[in-house]
Amino acid sequence: MGNRRLFWRIVDKVESLINQGEFSAGMRLPPERELAEMFDVSRPTIREAIIALEVRGRVEVKTGSGVYVVESLDAPIKSQEISAFELTQARALIEGEIAALAALSITEQELEKLNKTLEAMQEGLYVEQADREFHEIIARATRNKALEFAVANLWDLRLTNAQIVTDYSSVCANNNECVMDEHTAIYNALKQHDANAARAAMHQHFNRLINALFDAVESRALEEVKRKNSEKRGLYSLDGLVKSAH
Repeated sequence: MGNRRLFWRIVDKVESLINQGEFSAGMRLPPERELAEMFDVSRPTIREAIIALEVRGRVEVKTGSGVYVVESLDAPIKSQEISAFELTQARALIEGEIAALAALSITEQELEKLNKTLEAMQEGLYVEQADREFHEIIARATRNKALEFAVANLWDLRLTNAQIVTDYSSVCANNNECVMDEHTAIYNALKQHDANAARAAMHQHFNRLINALFDAVESRALEEVKRKNSEKRGLYSLDGLVKSAH
């Protein structure tokens, strides 16, 4: 029983190293002797641990080659891997239903707070902060802390993922009038306690945003094509030869 407990501890340690990226997908694990020294156990214990890891689908034993880490489908997603498109779609799906639910329970006091965030955005005062507060007030109006938590985390991702920050800044800075119209439509639907209209207005808000993101990506791609063509033109152009011939 003691040996069994010991090799399971080695399994846990190796899995932890895999999850932390110390042993990455496709990487060959150190030889059995080195692992035994690393974890201060016997080689038979390492063999048992490898068998258990293979059964769990964490490693693959290749005869004559070694033991390789298998890419796990259950590996935790890193925030840096999430794109602006994925975030926007997730927000549309989640916050659309949040708006519909909030329409049924939002209070006059919460509507007043929403209106103040609209005034701040209109005046250009702390626009991003006011925008976040607008969405978080609606989440709180659902009386569901899990939904509040979800919106807060989506906003944290929006503000901490460098690529998302860049992508959003390229489409939000010049669309304040659209943003105001969309937020006002959401506010009016909530004020009327119209769940369907609130959901639709929230979806419309994010639909415009995701289309603007596509436009920005296409514009950047076009600029990159032009840049590369310009470099090639400079490299292969015969203009100099043609001019010298005259």
